[in-house]
Amino acid sequence: QAGTRAWSRVLSMVQRVTYRRRMSFATKSNVVRKVRTPGGKLTLQYVGKQAKRTGCGESGCDRPLSGIKAHRPQELKRISKRQKTVSRPYGGAKCGKCVRTRIIRAFLIEEQKIVKKVLKAQTAEQPKK
Repeated sequence: QAGTRAWSRVLSMVQRVTYRRRMSFATKSNVVRKVRTPGGKLTLQYVGKQAKRTGCGESGCDRPLSGIKAHRPQELKRISKRQKTVSRPYGGAKCGKCVRTRIIRAFLIEEQKIVKKVLKAQTAEQPKK
């Protein structure tokens, strides 16, 4: 009989908890965690959605941007600009690898134009001789 009394005491100690907001369905935006307060009361604490790191804006590249932490969209509005960018051309929009390839591509195109111009000048000189 002493064992059943102890068991009933354990059952009576279980506290029921209810949602603190109006949403009563277990959706992605309504995830909760049970937390015991310093006063010994069991309450629900809402867990925010997991933030995703900002990705590279170049098409075909889905690398996360280095130097920029993961934030939810509302939080991105709140934080300062220096936390959303890095000090480099296209910083905060494109990853370093894509910026490097863009610069190299632009340089090679310019070099190709110069080579074409030199070849055209050489071909123009040859018939005169």
